[in-house]
Amino acid sequence: MKKIKVLIVDDSQLIRELLTSILDSDPRLEVVGCAVDPHQARQMIKDLSPDVITLDVEMPRMNGITFLKNLMRLRPMPVVMISTLTSEGSQITMQALELGAIDFIEKPNNISEMMADYRDIIINKVITAASVSKTKLLAYQNRLKAEEHVKHQPIDIQRARILQIPSQPTNKIIAIGGSTGGLEALRALLEAVKFSGSESIVVVLHLPAGFTQSYARRLNQCLPVTVKEAEDKERILPGHIYIAPGGLHLSIKRRAVGYQCIIEDGEKVNRHKPSVDVLFDSVAKEAKNDAMGIILTGMGNDGARGLKHIFDAGGETYAQNEESSVVWGMPGTAVAAGAVPSANIRDLSKIASVIPPFAKR
Repeated sequence: MKKIKVLIVDDSQLIRELLTSILDSDPRLEVVGCAVDPHQARQMIKDLSPDVITLDVEMPRMNGITFLKNLMRLRPMPVVMISTLTSEGSQITMQALELGAIDFIEKPNNISEMMADYRDIIINKVITAASVSKTKLLAYQNRLKAEEHVKHQPIDIQRARILQIPSQPTNKIIAIGGSTGGLEALRALLEAVKFSGSESIVVVLHLPAGFTQSYARRLNQCLPVTVKEAEDKERILPGHIYIAPGGLHLSIKRRAVGYQCIIEDGEKVNRHKPSVDVLFDSVAKEAKNDAMGIILTGMGNDGARGLKHIFDAGGETYAQNEESSVVWGMPGTAVAAGAVPSANIRDLSKIASVIPPFAKR
């Protein structure tokens, strides 16, 4: 089998050596070169034709964002960002994902953890990135670019209109889960929704601690509803979107005053924390036919079982289609499990159109 060729771009010699050791330990991968900065990387891309690039966010001479912009404009290819998830690092990483980076790898505080705990994560993310075809990558980027030109009402006007709606609890719950490519897919989905202000949405993405607060804040700036990181025992209100904190499970519980968020630090489920299955299982149990479950692009099978439970409980279920997904692992597994009617396997924009009618029914 032909090996996946990887080019590492990082100004830290230690990180370059660690990544090389990790990636070369897998027989499917081969590190063909290491560049200390984007200027050196440009020539190495021409000479070595790598299948995947791992790219540091913050580097001298040219930062990762500037390099990524140029790369995607001239020679689009799968890129996995290497990020220190400080507040600034999270913002830069989100910019990279918006520009077309497939995924990101968190630099641990203790670099030695990278060998012990991050090996499988790094290998899987690089292999997944390599599986994304250039055609799909271009189509995904072009769709995002097209959406940038969509004209919206000024957010402050829309938000003022929506905030006039009384914040009464609702029986309807919309649960969304995703992974690789899911940050941008979720943004694209939510920006296409014509919110009525009655929607209560809970979200799980496979994100580490330190990232979700920045991501929620970023979404809150571009949507006419309130987006926030979920808190334990917090009431779930209409006109709000609650995102599971990185590294913690999110589930829901029905109370006399409506639903509330439950945040727990339990064992990983399907190798993930937060897990989409944990959220979907609770939604199926607590909301039954008042639930809608949506599964977005992502690697692996997390969420398939829980989405089937929502379907079996009488809830509505939807899956992002393969054409618009960066990785059709999670949606594809859910479809294969019989969790989604064939008519509900849709492009994001088609899923967006069913959210407000559901909330009103």
